[in-house]
Amino acid sequence: MSRKFFKLYNLFLLIATSAYCQTADSLIYAEGKILSAETKEPVMARVTYQSLPYGNKIGTLNNNTYSFPMFDNEKYAIIVEAPGFFTAKYMLDPAEANEERKVIKHIELAVGQIKKHEVGHVIRLDNVIFPVGRSRISEESFSELNVVVDMMKENEAMVIQLEGHTDYQGNAKENLKLSKERVESVKHYITSKGIPKNRIKTKAFGGTMPLSRDNTPEGHRLNRRVELRILEN
Repeated sequence: MSRKFFKLYNLFLLIATSAYCQTADSLIYAEGKILSAETKEPVMARVTYQSLPYGNKIGTLNNNTYSFPMFDNEKYAIIVEAPGFFTAKYMLDPAEANEERKVIKHIELAVGQIKKHEVGHVIRLDNVIFPVGRSRISEESFSELNVVVDMMKENEAMVIQLEGHTDYQGNAKENLKLSKERVESVKHYITSKGIPKNRIKTKAFGGTMPLSRDNTPEGHRLNRRVELRILEN
């Protein structure tokens, strides 16, 4: 090949490398440890992160630490889940990056059963599972719902609202109907354990309040959920 070709090729490599380095140098990273709030020991957890406000960038990590790039200077929401701990949710802002271009947020997960929550507090029931398109509760859901039953027995003045959400795929009217049927199934399970019906309200949203707009199985899974809101306590 000609000397002119090699000069042009080397120039191309230099430009491409410089552009890459510049992009890498300008990136901000979110980093942190996942710890037990009680023992301060590392906790293996599932960390789901998504850009705000539209959730068009999303990812999942499974570790006792996390690190991911915050593209386009966007804020990110993270959800941290681990067996035996309560789910934690945080918002990370690239404006809080340190001089090393890192947003450092160590997350401590609370251990033990739910005792008492302030009015307005929302608990996402991540382990309440339904077959696709169905309102029947899977057996894997019973342990988490039993925690809710115990919480309400220990706090006799507590009134809750169960809020049902589907993903935004399909027919909006059918999604609304399905989310209503699902929260009614959850209410039926809780009342079958001795909790009075007048202490449990329900509200269905269908697919109108997605956590993520990412058109992926993981994004749709995040949107299919039941949440518990404390109304009185």
